[in-house]
Amino acid sequence: MGLLFLTLFNSILGLSILFPIIGPLARELGLTEFQTGLFSTAYALMQFLMSPYWGRKSEEVGRKPILLVGILGFSVSFFLFAVFAQLRFAGVLGVGATFLLLLLARLVGGTFSSATLPTAQAYVADVTGRAERTAGMALIGAAFGLGVIVGPGLGGLLAKLHLLAPVYFSAGLALLNALFVLVALPEPRRHVHLETKPVLRPHDPRILPLLLAGLVVSLASVGMETTVAFFFQDRLGLDARATARAVATALVVYGLAAVFVQGFLIRKFKWPPRLLLGLGLPLSILGFLTFVFAHNFGFLTLALVLQGVGQGLAAPGITAALSLAVGEHEQGLVAGLNSSAQALGRMLGPLLGTGLYQWIAPAAPYAASAALLVLAGLLLLSPASRKALQA
Repeated sequence: MGLLFLTLFNSILGLSILFPIIGPLARELGLTEFQTGLFSTAYALMQFLMSPYWGRKSEEVGRKPILLVGILGFSVSFFLFAVFAQLRFAGVLGVGATFLLLLLARLVGGTFSSATLPTAQAYVADVTGRAERTAGMALIGAAFGLGVIVGPGLGGLLAKLHLLAPVYFSAGLALLNALFVLVALPEPRRHVHLETKPVLRPHDPRILPLLLAGLVVSLASVGMETTVAFFFQDRLGLDARATARAVATALVVYGLAAVFVQGFLIRKFKWPPRLLLGLGLPLSILGFLTFVFAHNFGFLTLALVLQGVGQGLAAPGITAALSLAVGEHEQGLVAGLNSSAQALGRMLGPLLGTGLYQWIAPAAPYAASAALLVLAGLLLLSPASRKALQA
């Protein structure tokens, strides 16, 4: 589990390094905000389409080979992204060709990197008993949260050398991560190889309500993430630089709270999925409602922390419940479907959040997210969900 944690931390670190530089880099390349947004949409689209495939493939050929495919594909896609951008800086490519090639690089990245998360979730299921499953899934969230805390700061430092330095660094880090997986990470002993290919459909009544709840939770969270910087600036009346500092400070607190919950509390006390969701959803709802009424930095940060703690509880609760709802031979399949549902949330969340913000009211995305989480709670009251949550 420690080796897997390091593997996932390295992966999300390489991705989150780009967060602070993708906007300025795109403008230096002559791209519009909409074109830049399409990079994220394309990445999430391929994750939505390919995650079930990679989860199924990990059942057939093993976890370690598919993890390697995901990490190496990530490295290749980032290297291509950097090279295409470098050609634009050199005057070899025009704006239109640059956009299309960078979009292609992101499509390649989404296609292959979508193998990493479902395979990691299936790996956790292989090396943990049912009683430790929730704590194991929380470790994945902690690795991601820690990577998101460290990555943007490192990206900002590397960008002082050159805007493309973080991109090349991410590609190189992924290569080192792949070497680490190849040498150090063992194939799980409990992984079951079957003669016949297992089949698990998203409409399977054992998992459908949980998948929908996971989609809704992801949608609510991403809707907040894509508008929070605008909200801080508008509510506090800040200029661009002051907004960046305020949001960065609040997000660090947000990330630390989520990592503490997933990396310490859940693993120490081994709370079952029903308790995680019973605590997490109300806390997230409270966080979103706090956003609606917050008008100073302290309350806006409190809103973020409440939402971060709630998300940190609810997300592993859903993932663990899905794992416990199916058999041991279906772990890769259910992990792939879970990753696909979350990717769909990441695709739709920016559209929902920015649309409500621009055309309804700045507080509308947060009120809508609170309502979505109420819907998630109702989905978890279904008989199939209750059965999984009692496991």
